[in-house]
Amino acid sequence: MRIWNRAKLLWAYLTRRSRTNALPVEYIVETTAKCNLYCPMCPREIHKQPKEDMTDEVFGRLVRESNHTGEHMMLIGLGEPFLDPKIFDRIEYCEQHGISTLLSTNGTLLDEANAQRLLDTPLKHVTLSFDGSTKESYEFYRKGARFEKVRDNFVRFAKMKAERKAPIQVVAQMVRMEKNAGEVDDFVRFWSAVPGVDAVRIKEDETNLMRPDAGHGTEDWKHPCHYLWRGPMYVKHNGDVYPCCQSYMLDGKPLGNVREHGLKQIFDSEEMQRMRRLHLNGRAHEIDICARCCTTIPHPVLVAGSLLFHGETVRKLLPVIERLTYFSKLPRRLLSPPKRIAKKEDLVRIDSPK
Repeated sequence: MRIWNRAKLLWAYLTRRSRTNALPVEYIVETTAKCNLYCPMCPREIHKQPKEDMTDEVFGRLVRESNHTGEHMMLIGLGEPFLDPKIFDRIEYCEQHGISTLLSTNGTLLDEANAQRLLDTPLKHVTLSFDGSTKESYEFYRKGARFEKVRDNFVRFAKMKAERKAPIQVVAQMVRMEKNAGEVDDFVRFWSAVPGVDAVRIKEDETNLMRPDAGHGTEDWKHPCHYLWRGPMYVKHNGDVYPCCQSYMLDGKPLGNVREHGLKQIFDSEEMQRMRRLHLNGRAHEIDICARCCTTIPHPVLVAGSLLFHGETVRKLLPVIERLTYFSKLPRRLLSPPKRIAKKEDLVRIDSPK
């Protein structure tokens, strides 16, 4: 069923259809809206979040509806996963339904006990978010966290993973921004030498809080965005569903809610089809949230390739592809990062119906 679902998505993407008759391969699921840090580049600082977790009703319905099509769920969002008291149960629940899982953590709560519990779960991937190689840059971007403590938490976890020979993929990740851009080589060198770290990811900043003039201009939209066909779709803790994580952060409206609408109804809704048509016609810049989006746009070859493989495999390959491209080992055109935002007068706002 999952292979057939992927085939339908690939067919819709290659034949430039606005209706997929399928469901996303991946989901970003915000199981909690709670966080314990202040980070100036995080959208939660301008989109105030309640101290709430996703209910069992919403999470259960989402997993059950994607049971035969969903391949990978990233249990992340605008909250810190370890503040969700049910995070370990949610990982197990996904596994019971044949869906692999990923976590991304700021590391403040990854003590030895939580590290042990996490390694006991069937979690397939974990991203260790550590935005800097120096105390100065790291604590500028991760206010409320201590450089030495989080670094030690991450190193201990990776070593525990290595000692146990656990199959989980561990990725050390730095988001490249102004204050840490000069630390990339040191970051790669340090984390590549830590036992248990499988990949080092240097990720481009995909928010425009630190650089409000960033976005995609008219000339950047040569290819339609992969999010609209393969996902991941973004599910907020309250069940609201957005076409991607960027759409919520850029004040887009939800396409529906898991408690009220089926996933098929949402994914092939009139609004999703309208957005796909505009992308296919090279008019994505007319959609306000897309014009201001800072997500890197992959070449259609990469998008098609991502639909030939299981979502879990794609997640494993992603850091490698990014590093090879950003360090000029592969053609730069395979990944198009944002350059500038289109002029305000050139934009036409297109929102989802209420």
